[in-house]
Amino acid sequence: MALNGSETAVLLCGHGSRDEEAIAEFRRLAARLAEKIRPLPLADAHLEFARPHIREGLESLREAGAKRILAVPGMLLAAGHVKNDIPWELNSFADAHPEMTVRYARELAIEPKLLRVAAQRIEEAEGEAKTRVRRADSLLVVVGRGTKDPDANSNVAKIARMLWEGMGFGWAETAFSGVAHPGVDEALGRAARLGFGRIIVFPYFLFTGVLVKRILRLTQEAAVTHPEIEFLSAGYLKDHPLTIETLIERVHEIGKGANNMNCQLCKYRERVIGYEGDVGKAQAGHHHHVRGIGTGTGHPQP
Repeated sequence: MALNGSETAVLLCGHGSRDEEAIAEFRRLAARLAEKIRPLPLADAHLEFARPHIREGLESLREAGAKRILAVPGMLLAAGHVKNDIPWELNSFADAHPEMTVRYARELAIEPKLLRVAAQRIEEAEGEAKTRVRRADSLLVVVGRGTKDPDANSNVAKIARMLWEGMGFGWAETAFSGVAHPGVDEALGRAARLGFGRIIVFPYFLFTGVLVKRILRLTQEAAVTHPEIEFLSAGYLKDHPLTIETLIERVHEIGKGANNMNCQLCKYRERVIGYEGDVGKAQAGHHHHVRGIGTGTGHPQP
């Protein structure tokens, strides 16, 4: 990579995936973001599975001549990866290279622009349906990734509520693809008993991957189990122009010093009910075993 005289560079930090299609989508988004922030150079890297991993991305920018790196998490909500794993990678690199300045942006978070993208994806699913059903007669299921951080999980519930009220659905449920409850199959089974003729499943994800494809499969299975209900699968956020705009804002916030995430309910800072033991927990990376090991079918699928 050539920095073309710039001593400041951007590193877009992705989660990483075993799914090659997910990695391709992440790189397309990174390429579009790079076009928008020129002349600032941009590199992309991954926390787990795919290469380059985050340490490799940081080293590549240093070797290209960067003196200041603006690291942006390409992730929707602040859970363990954003609060702990990526900062550990950045701080470890900064400790090894005291001549470098590394600044960290906040997550994409609950953002009006992203809610507009979510609404558009849901509307697209409605538009492709063969029948016309009133929103008031439809139930929306918003599916988040699911974490061990109740703050991040509660934000998925907030997003569901904002879409429910803002778009006029008859009801909404929140589900998670892993770790947290209810799971997708559990939530769909419960939603099917509420008497709505249509259920729309919206995955609040940036990219496809193992989890998004599982959500689609479970939705299709629910449609077979409940033929009396119309199930629609909405698309995820992807590289929508408003997604790119939000990432650009995160880059610019670093220069203004306005890049602090909301820590009001962070389990590492406050005594959150049920997570009191996590207050002040030492920061440590948890992805050494999957860092850069590759994608594809050679890894077990959940």
